[in-house]
Amino acid sequence: QVRLVESGGGLVQPGGSLTLSCAASENINVYTMAWYHQAPGKRRDLVAAIESGGRTKYEDPVKGRFTISRDNAEKTVHLQMNSLKPEDTGVYYCMILNLGVWGQGTQVTVSS
Repeated sequence: QVRLVESGGGLVQPGGSLTLSCAASENINVYTMAWYHQAPGKRRDLVAAIESGGRTKYEDPVKGRFTISRDNAEKTVHLQMNSLKPEDTGVYYCMILNLGVWGQGTQVTVSS
């Protein structure tokens, strides 16, 4: 079964930027990939998704601030996060929507 490993999380000040990466163990070019966010004590919510053809979707809280992209040759998906806010704090998970496969998550903390 394909495995996903996220990286790139960390501590950043409000207004700062981070880029998250999701590396897959197998080809992902036919799959829709997504990033989810789970704030402390809350459910896991969709942040952004990218179809195999490159079409993207963003949830309202991150529109204009986050950018999802994919590199099928490298079997990776990225989430560029700009203008970060304290409410963006939480664990970010990568997911293959077609298969229901999750990564282990990477922690993002936005705090001064």
